[in-house]
Amino acid sequence: MNVVIIEDEALASERLITLLHNAGEPITIARTLESIEEAVTYFSSPHKTDLLFLDIELGDGKSFEIFKKVSVKVPIIFTTAYDQYALQAFKHFSIDYLLKPIEKDELNQAISKWKQISQYPLKIGEQLGKLQEFLSKANQKSKERILVKSGNRLQYKSTDEVAYFYADGKEVYIYTLAENKKFLIDYTLEQLELQLDEKKYFRISRKVIVNVEAIAEIKGLISTRLEIKLTQPCIHELLISRDRSARFKIWLDR
Repeated sequence: MNVVIIEDEALASERLITLLHNAGEPITIARTLESIEEAVTYFSSPHKTDLLFLDIELGDGKSFEIFKKVSVKVPIIFTTAYDQYALQAFKHFSIDYLLKPIEKDELNQAISKWKQISQYPLKIGEQLGKLQEFLSKANQKSKERILVKSGNRLQYKSTDEVAYFYADGKEVYIYTLAENKKFLIDYTLEQLELQLDEKKYFRISRKVIVNVEAIAEIKGLISTRLEIKLTQPCIHELLISRDRSARFKIWLDR
C-alpha cells in the first residue's frame, strides 16, 4: 500500500509515519508533503497512491485548495484538529478522520475501514465537493454574539468586543477589548475556530485565538517564532509557533 502524507507539522508527520510503520501492514510512505504548492506539483504527475493522509490546515492555506488546482482521485483519511459537529462531515464525506495527536488504535481502525471499502469504487470528487461545501457554509455563519458567565448571571458580548480567547485547561475565557475584562464561556477553541469570522480571528496556538483589531505589533524571536503585542495590557505571553507563523503572516496580509 502506497501512502502519501500531507502535513506541515514535523512532529505530527513523524508520529504518523512511526504509527504506520508499526501498523502491521505492508505500507510504503511514497511521499510526505508540507504545503498546497508541493501537493499540486506532486499530483500533477501520475503516481500510484492508494491512500492519502491529509491535514486540513497547511502553512499556505486550507488543503482543499489542492483539489481546485489538480485532480486527486485518492481515498482520504483526514488528520485534523477540528472538533464537534464538523467531524460528522469528515466522517461522512471521507474514509475516516483522526484527531491529533493520532493514537495507534484509531489509526489501525481507519486503515481497516479503508481495506474493507477499497474494493468498491469511490466517488472521491463528489465527496470532497460535499465536504468543502459543508465547511464553507459553517464558516459563512460567523458568530456575532457569545454568552458569558459573570458570577451567577449570564450576559452576552459581541464577538467584536473580544480581544482574544484563552484556554486554561478545560475552561475557556474571553478578554475584552478596551475594558480588558475576563469572562468564562461555554465553548472550546475548536468550536470557536469554526464559528468565528476567519478574516478577523486567528488561532495562534493551542491556547489562544486572537482578534486582529487587538494586535498592536508583532515581534520576531530568535527561535523563528513570533510574539504578539496587544493594544492593551495582557497577562499572557502570546507566542506563535514556527509551524503557524507562515500561515499567520498570510492571514495578516490579506
